[in-house]
Formats: sequence, structure tokens, C-alpha cells
Amino acid sequence: MIDWTPDLASSNKPRYLAIADLIAADIKTGRLATGDRLPPQRKLASRLEIDFTTVARGYAEARKRGLIESRVGQGTYVRSPANGARAQAPPAASRGDIVDFSMNLPPEPNDPALIERMQAGVQEVSRDIVALLRYQGFGGSPADKDAASSWLGRRSLVPAQERIFVTPGAHPAILGAFSTLAAKGETVLCEAITYPGARSIAAQLGLNLVGLPMDRDGIEPDALADACARLSPKALYLNPTLQNPTTLTVPATRRGEIAATARRYGLPIVEDDAYGFIPPHGPAPFAAIAPDLTWHIAGLAKCIGAGVRAAYVVAPDARRGWPFAAAVRAANVMASPFMVALATRWIEDGTADQILRFIRAETAARQALASEILPPGSFKADPLSFNIWAGLPAGWTRSAFSGHMRSTGIGVVASDAFTAGGEPPEAVRVCLGGPTTRAALRHALEYMAHALTESPAAAFAFL
Repeated sequence: MIDWTPDLASSNKPRYLAIADLIAADIKTGRLATGDRLPPQRKLASRLEIDFTTVARGYAEARKRGLIESRVGQGTYVRSPANGARAQAPPAASRGDIVDFSMNLPPEPNDPALIERMQAGVQEVSRDIVALLRYQGFGGSPADKDAASSWLGRRSLVPAQERIFVTPGAHPAILGAFSTLAAKGETVLCEAITYPGARSIAAQLGLNLVGLPMDRDGIEPDALADACARLSPKALYLNPTLQNPTTLTVPATRRGEIAATARRYGLPIVEDDAYGFIPPHGPAPFAAIAPDLTWHIAGLAKCIGAGVRAAYVVAPDARRGWPFAAAVRAANVMASPFMVALATRWIEDGTADQILRFIRAETAARQALASEILPPGSFKADPLSFNIWAGLPAGWTRSAFSGHMRSTGIGVVASDAFTAGGEPPEAVRVCLGGPTTRAALRHALEYMAHALTESPAAAFAFL
């Protein structure tokens, strides 16, 4: 480790930017060389007589520019020019550089053997590439529906093929279900804190989305019954397993209570099971408890990869599936034949299961980091959720905290985006998935932990 001390007085920029600029300048002049280890953040903060948060933010900015890299258990090092050049390129230089950390992404596979297996599947599917450039019939071929049925069997679902529809992702499926069940001005119920995509779709369709009170087990059955009696809703939207953003999984008993209430009022359930495949032994889906009421949407984006825009939809029965298919087809024509063929291949040859196992293991490791670093009791999470739901201590507002965390390389989204009932709580969703490394995640979480234990005035004082 070199005894590197930047001269912050030489810059009139905020101190965290000055630190990143001075790292870049010292690399250019040769004062810092590839492989040099920078001082630990707390040591440098003490030496400069500034706040730890400022140094952490400066190092985070330098990492974003590709100047330095962090190695778990070893420290922070100057990167080689070759590695740094790619990281400093503008996003348009490579599609792989375009990452929205505010999205709730699964961790990306980094095991060479698994990646090689995934690539082999792409090559196999590509053998019939010309056929995959043609229009396909909507809803999936018999082979694709067989793969869907096999995949859904992991959630104890065994629907007939005529009830299965292969769609171009969960969003078109939610759009199709909502537009089939409710007309403009009519009411759809949901959790008080819910998935922003559902809020956006309801707004586009002119639906009245009403959030229901929640407790630790999900929406309250009495509140659901009251809303059904007063509002005559047309559907209930739920994201019941590893809910985005609260990470809540509705237990089996509460699912039964909700299903019983929905049955009493003849209320259709739109079950967004985006994360249902992540827990190896999660509760049975609503589609298994109340199949005649439930529109089950099993997207592949969260359990295989965000770019896999395909979802398997199970309709309550074939007849009710016809208008749904017409609605989705009118907006999207069909799912991508290449993407669906690849999903079918990966399910058939076991690659999808390997990807799912990797996602589970890496997610658990990242959640363990969060539990190790963040103050106890400062957030809600599940060992297999891609995010945490953090309530903010007194003094912090959700907008101020989100802005403070913007430079860290993890996505922080204020509760406003998720609130469908009442005032938004002072809380944020913090995404741990995506292409970030554990080392980068550790630094971001350490920065976050410091902010959570300091007042906003102290956190911002040395910028």
C-alpha cells in the first residue's frame, strides 16, 4: 500500500469529486501505478480530516470511471489502463454497459461453465434461425407449452395446455389481464405498497387502482372484504412471493383467507408470480388454491434473466383465455420466437435450473453481506430477495437519501414509486442484484450503513 494523500485544497469541486479527479490525475502522471493499493477509506478520511462518507463516495466515483477496483478482503487497487478504458467508455459503446441499477434484477451468472452451457443453448437454437424470423402463432407452440407446463410444475401447477399462453413478458400479460377484466374507470385492488409496473399499467388503462392495508402477512382479509362490499372491484392484483418492494411472502394461511374472501365476492385474482420460482419450497400459488379465479403470470425475467422477455400465463379456463389472448396479441402480436425457443431449450436441457440455482446462491450471499454491514433492524429482507426495504431514521427523507446514494452503483428508489394507498412511508428499496460484484456491493453497503447511522447534516457536510 502506498502512502497516497490527495491535495483537496487544489480543487474547488465537491470533495468526493476532487478525490476521484485526483486519482485520475495521479494515474496520468505516474504517481499512481497499476496495482497500487490505495489507503483504506477510514484511514484516508482520518488523514484528510474529513468524513468517511466523503471518501467512500469519492472511491465509488473513481470505480464508476474505471480507475480503481475493489477486491474482497484485500482492499482497493488502481486498475490497469486496458481494464479502465472499457469502464470509462460511454454507455453507447457497448450494450453490456447499459445497466439500470434502479431495476430489481437477478444477479448475473459469472460461472464460466454455466455461461458456456448457456451459449451452447443459443447455438443450438440458432440452427433453425430462419424459421425463428417468421411470424408465429400467438400463445406458443405445443413444444413451448410443454416446456411451460414442465416449468410450472415446479410451482405445483398442472394446467391443461389450452389454459397456458406464452406471452412476451409479464408486463404485456398484466396489461392483457387488466384490460380483459376491467374497463376504464373501474376499480382494481392491490397491496398498499405494490409493484410500480402494475400502477403504470392501471394508469394507462384509466383504472382506479386502490391499495389495501397490509400487515406482516400481506393484505388484511377484513380490508379486502370491506373493499369488495363498498367498491365492487373487478380484480385483485397481488405479487405474493418475495413481493417487490417489501420482500414479503404471504404465508399459506393468509393465502387461504384471501382466496376465500375473493371466492365469496367472485373476485378474479391476477397473481404476478415473478419471484415465485426463487424460493425452493415456497407456499403454493393462488393458482393452485383457487384456479377458477386466478390469472397466474409466471415471468422468466427474475428467475432466469431480465432480458428473457417471456412469461407463462395460466388462465382460469380456456374460454376466458380467448379475450386475454386477443388483447395481448393486439398490443404485441407475439412473443419473440427466438427468445421463447431459447427458454424452451434451457428448460428442457436443465440449463434454466442451473441458472436458478446460481441466482439463489448469489442472492443469499449478497443478502448475507447486507445483514453483516447494515445496522440491525434498519431494513426488511428475505434471504432470497434481490432487494431490501429500508425504513429511514429520523432526519432523513426518502428523496434526500436516494440522492445521497446515487453514486454508489446500487439502485435506491423512494417509496413514492410503490405507494398505492395512503401517504408514502419514509422508506426506500435498495437493489442488490444485477451485474455488480460482491466487493462493489460491500463498499456501497458500507457507505449506506454510515449514512443510516449519521444525521443527514453530517453525511452531507463534507461533500
